[in-house]
Amino acid sequence: MPFNGSSSEGHVSAERYLNHPTFGMLYRVAPVAEGRDLYATLYAQRIFFLVTLQSRGASFEVIPLMDARHHAEQNLARSRRNGPEEHGRWRQLFDQTFL
Repeated sequence: MPFNGSSSEGHVSAERYLNHPTFGMLYRVAPVAEGRDLYATLYAQRIFFLVTLQSRGASFEVIPLMDARHHAEQNLARSRRNGPEEHGRWRQLFDQTFL
């Protein structure tokens, strides 16, 4: 599936969205690893995906809420090292998603 959204590597202020064929719009919750990000459904019930972007599209792996929260918490810990402004933006997204 092609990437549909905005992107700016290394900047949390850039929102990223993907269009899933079944679940509709997904928004990026946190980076997980190189080429892998955590996404959640934008509308309807909260479903979380590990998304791997590849040259030919994207692969989607549904993961449980607690696994998604764990990945987002790891991202928060990493973002603390990048300064309070970046950490604050990731914290706000974390709170909106999980609290």
